Amino acid sequence: MSAGQSGFAATAKKIREHLFVSLLSDTLDALGHRHQAFAANIRPLDEELVLVGRARTGLYRDVFHIAEGENPYELEIALIDDLKACEIPVLACGQSGRIAPWGGLLTTACIARGAAGCITDGLVRDIKAIRKLSFPVFHGGIGPLDSKGRGVVAAIDIPVECGGVLVHPGDLIVGDADGAVAIPRAIEDKVLAHAFEKVAKETATEEALRRGEKLADVFARIGVL
Repeated sequence: MSAGQSGFAATAKKIREHLFVSLLSDTLDALGHRHQAFAANIRPLDEELVLVGRARTGLYRDVFHIAEGENPYELEIALIDDLKACEIPVLACGQSGRIAPWGGLLTTACIARGAAGCITDGLVRDIKAIRKLSFPVFHGGIGPLDSKGRGVVAAIDIPVECGGVLVHPGDLIVGDADGAVAIPRAIEDKVLAHAFEKVAKETATEEALRRGEKLADVFARIGVL
């Protein structure tokens, strides 16, 4: 693991331990970035797992045949084999509902690379095997379909729209039981600084409410709800 990856791993650990997606979404909203939450149908296979990592993007397009001699998995394989520690494949499959890019074998390959999870607006399969591996996967549906002959990766490591969110390579992806957000790299430091401030205020608010203080009084003093 490089020094940069080691530093991010420490940041990711801090995010997992102290932050949560709804708070990050609120923080992004407050900073004027109101379109960073993935669509509500993008759900985790396992709600107990938290997804934190940097985006590596893949853009799928629909196909309806396989040419003779063609390897339909060529760019998909290239993306997975190039993954580094703490990276997350973000697979944009469009709206057709025909493409299931993720399954058990890609999960195993990602674990071997040290990847942090996967998020896709396409379908996922082999879900019992993936759950046993405790690998965070967010998906747009569950189905048995192979992507072969239905979809092919047209480009990797480019900006993509996945689950209604524009994602650039290197963006910070965070997901939990409430959903997922993409934090643009350019504002990441600012968002995280505000989020850690906000979580401290939320903790203080919760403690005051547990003591029996009235919500109106607590909100007037701390300003968080």
